[in-house]
Amino acid sequence: MSTNSKAKTLVIIPARGGSKGIPLKNLRRIGGQTLLARAIESAFATPSVLDVVVSTDHPEIKAEALAHGATVIDRPAEIAGDTASSESVLLHALGTLDVLPQITVFIQCTSPVIDPADLQDAITTVASGAADVSFAAVPDHGFHWSCDETGAAHASGHDAARRPRRQDREPRFRETGAFYVMDTAGFLEAEHRFFGSLALARVPEEHGIDIDSEADLELAQWRMSHSEQATSIDVDALVTDFDGVHTEDTAYLSQDGTESVRVSRSDGMGVSLLKKAGIQLLILSSETNPVVTARGAKLGVEVAQSVGDKAAVLARWMSERGLDPARVAYLGNDVNDLAAMSIIGWPLTVADARESVHAASRHRLARNGGHGAVREAAELILAGINLPADAATTPVPALVH
Repeated sequence: MSTNSKAKTLVIIPARGGSKGIPLKNLRRIGGQTLLARAIESAFATPSVLDVVVSTDHPEIKAEALAHGATVIDRPAEIAGDTASSESVLLHALGTLDVLPQITVFIQCTSPVIDPADLQDAITTVASGAADVSFAAVPDHGFHWSCDETGAAHASGHDAARRPRRQDREPRFRETGAFYVMDTAGFLEAEHRFFGSLALARVPEEHGIDIDSEADLELAQWRMSHSEQATSIDVDALVTDFDGVHTEDTAYLSQDGTESVRVSRSDGMGVSLLKKAGIQLLILSSETNPVVTARGAKLGVEVAQSVGDKAAVLARWMSERGLDPARVAYLGNDVNDLAAMSIIGWPLTVADARESVHAASRHRLARNGGHGAVREAAELILAGINLPADAATTPVPALVH
């Protein structure tokens, strides 16, 4: 694998397909991205990292790794089972190289939050010779206990008769499992990740998430949907639902059955600015309603209505236009948007979307559907291509019949 061997710092991500606790865990999504994609992106965003390799035995994981720019090492069956150690995978990966990197970084997908700045600091620690190994850890001020063979509890690492305040206690540190930065030569000699001089790479407590169960995954999804916020989005297309996105999730119904909805003029300006910037647009609706056609015509945006399988229609639309799904944003609000949101790179939600939909989103907007959410998404996209968003237009409610 000579193409990847010139990097002084090489990241290796083990990602087998046989996880039993959560099937295909590495392809589950948090913050709108698979765990594997998050790990790869964090690695490539770290200045010293030039190459990332993923060791896997599964074709879908391989495809996901390649889609995000990583090189893939096909893992042999003998080191793909439950009993295979992480070290065996790292040693196998290094054994495929023509030239060894100076530093090897082992990243685990089960830790979905890795700040590239923290990883870079750990790399610098090892590269400078200050330590042979630096690994992610979070402070732990808790009182720990253990049980003996009779089941009796015993204080571990503290005096049970003395209860100092948190701020008066020296913290212990919990290994997060997110990353381990190692001097390659030392690792090859020791054949395990803790050798020579060790240094803690202290990361924030909120980055100490480790996913081993469905409950861990659900908690991480909830936390990400309430914390991660983008300041810009670099995409080539924006696809939106209609009801609950361009409108409030309501409709006005007259006595003769005529339906009308409330939309925002601010959204119209946002769409106009995106069109001028060359961003491709599509309104994708499961409803069959003339009001959707009318709004699409007013905005000059293509509309697909009566769509039962939004993901299939969206996939076809992207393919016909040669769009990279990773560079497409989708703005939704309800459960019928989830399938479409899962096949693109930037799933977005309006502020008043369903919680289960927020959990699948990469960014949660501040504005509700029908109240400037589309304009807000447009401003994020314009920021991603360094174009100013015209703020001169005041949002004014309008009725479309």
